[in-house]
Amino acid sequence: MSELLNKLEWRYACKKMDPAKVVPQDKVLRIVEAARLAPTSSGLQPFEVWVVTQPEVREKIKAKAWGQAQITEGSHLLVFAAWDHYTAERINEMFDLTNTERGGSNEGWENYRQSLLSKYPARSPEENFQHAARQAYIALGAALISAAYEAVDATPMEGFDPAAVDEILGLRARGLRSVVIVPLGYRASEGDWLANLKKVRRPSAQFVTEVK
Repeated sequence: MSELLNKLEWRYACKKMDPAKVVPQDKVLRIVEAARLAPTSSGLQPFEVWVVTQPEVREKIKAKAWGQAQITEGSHLLVFAAWDHYTAERINEMFDLTNTERGGSNEGWENYRQSLLSKYPARSPEENFQHAARQAYIALGAALISAAYEAVDATPMEGFDPAAVDEILGLRARGLRSVVIVPLGYRASEGDWLANLKKVRRPSAQFVTEVK
C-alpha cells in the first residue's frame, strides 16, 4: 500500500483532541494550500478558507455547533465559506487574474468569460450558492487528504448553525456563507470512543463499478 493510502487508513473523524498539542504553522499552511490548489468549476474558486485560532471566537462557534469539543480542543479551526452569489464582478476578477498570470488572453477564453457572464449572474443567489458550496467541498477533500498526509487530525463538521457562524465571523458582509468547518489538532491518548475501532468501508466490489 502506498504511503498516502496508509495515511488515509490512519485518519478518522477524531472525537477528542489533545488541547496541549498545537499543529505547527507550516503544516497548517500546507493543508490550506492544498485546499487553494484544489480544482473548481471554471477555475472560479468561489469560496474562501478562514483559519480561526482565537479562543473566544472558537468558543462562540462551539456554542453554535452542538458543543462539539474538537472546535476548542484543536489548535486551529478551518471554516470553508462559499460565495453567496456569482456576480459579474467576481467572474471578471478571476478571468482578469488568469489573464495577468498567464500574460495574455485569447478569443476562446474571452468567449468563455462572456458565456459565464450571461448565465451565472442570471441564476438565483441560492442556486449559485449551492453550486459554490459544492466547489468548497472539493477543496475540503483536498484539505482532509493533506491533513492525513501531515499526520494531523481533521474532523469535518456540518453540525453547526451556519447563520450563527456567518454572524460570528461577519461572513455575510463579505458576500460569503459558511458551508463546513474543520478542527485541526492531535488525537487525545484516551477518551475517544472511536479511536480504537476498526475503520470500516464498503469493499471495492460493492463500491466500484467498471464500465468497459
